[in-house]
Amino acid sequence: MTEDDDLAALCAGAGRTLAEAEGPVLAEHGLSMWQYVVLATLAHGSASSQLVLAQQIHYDKTRLIALLDGLVAEGLVSRSPDPADRRARVVRLTELGTRRHAAVRDAIRVVEERTLTGLSAEERRVLRSALTHLANSD
Repeated sequence: MTEDDDLAALCAGAGRTLAEAEGPVLAEHGLSMWQYVVLATLAHGSASSQLVLAQQIHYDKTRLIALLDGLVAEGLVSRSPDPADRRARVVRLTELGTRRHAAVRDAIRVVEERTLTGLSAEERRVLRSALTHLANSD
């Protein structure tokens, strides 16, 4: 890959490299990438409904229930009826989920530091800022 490649190709290549590097960390902590994405999203606050969570993580809402079932079974998240709408379920991290997320996040940061060796602190900041912008531009 070169700097002349399309952004999507560059992002796909970078994503593949990071996913391969982070895979063993996630496996060590008993999580899939999507499970980690849910934990990371909920670490910023509860989701007012499963539908909102699916939209936040860009995940198929019909498949989210099975993903959440696994996290509930592990004691990492809880689902409770929304007091304002009993049909909706509020999704939250449990204490165990908060601890697991923090441990995985810290281990992933170590992998990221190793992967980004050769980039200055400013280049890393700009990269993270640009990727955040791209990820949030719908």
